[in-house]
Amino acid sequence: MRVLIINGPNLNLLGLREPDIYGKQSYADLCAYCQSAAAELGIDCECYQSNHEGSLVDKIQEAYGKFDGIVINPAAYTHTSVAVLDALKAVALPAVEVHLSAVEDRESFRRLSYAGLACRKTITGLGFEGYRRALEYLALGKE
Repeated sequence: MRVLIINGPNLNLLGLREPDIYGKQSYADLCAYCQSAAAELGIDCECYQSNHEGSLVDKIQEAYGKFDGIVINPAAYTHTSVAVLDALKAVALPAVEVHLSAVEDRESFRRLSYAGLACRKTITGLGFEGYRRALEYLALGKE
């Protein structure tokens, strides 16, 4: 199984950006964590991050026919991007939305997830562990 892990804007600044919310580990740490979790599950995964909405849409579209599923943390585009939603719907790959923080407990505007409308599951507030659970869900059909 091949899974594409997509991370949106500002996740490249993990460890620097609001560490009280997002933790002190870096984006490189997140990618290493995901690679390790995927290997334990027998999954081949690729991590991708962009601060640009169009690049995220392009990457989702490129996943068609190459990957078996998507784990996506659209970050700020969660709440604004119909384009990301439409791309996820177009490729119709099983997708799981992940957020490091508990977005439902934060500002009210963060409670609406466009991307989540195209995802089979949303996992929030578990930090890096949310990515492992998303991979498990895609690989095993469970958290």
